[in-house]
Amino acid sequence: MEELNRLSVEEFKKIEKSPLVIVLDNVRSLNNVGSVFRTADAFLIEKIYLCGITGTPPNREIQKTALGATESMEWTYAPTTLEALETLKSSGYTLCAFEQVEHSLSLDEFKPEKGEKYALVFGNEVFGVEDEVIQACDHIIEIPQLGTKHSLNISVSLGIAVWDFVSKMGVLKGN
Repeated sequence: MEELNRLSVEEFKKIEKSPLVIVLDNVRSLNNVGSVFRTADAFLIEKIYLCGITGTPPNREIQKTALGATESMEWTYAPTTLEALETLKSSGYTLCAFEQVEHSLSLDEFKPEKGEKYALVFGNEVFGVEDEVIQACDHIIEIPQLGTKHSLNISVSLGIAVWDFVSKMGVLKGN
């Protein structure tokens, strides 16, 4: 760990986090859930909200891809995504759903405000983010794609989105 300049779990839990939380809206794949934990750990995400049918730790399938990140990451379960969003909204978070819908904003055009806190919402692998969840969000953001396919795996989408947010917010530079 020292040679790689990595934090211990105890250090990770004490360090200041990125002003971001992840919300998973009925994600069915436990491997995807594990990947989300791992990415969230990599970018010092505050917390993960696991909603609806989304699986929760401890779970062997989640652990396979999380590689221990379930120990470092704070998470909570909410029976519905709307319940999680109500809690986050009342705590001052700006809610951003990642989905391909009419009038969505391209990720490259979205500029997060410095000093704001954001909740990034990702949906089910087949059905996407639920309509009522989209309606509850402040922004709907789409990741532009150029090829013949018009969707990305949730773990890929989440990695792109989180990287973009922490880059634009200056988190990587410690600003």
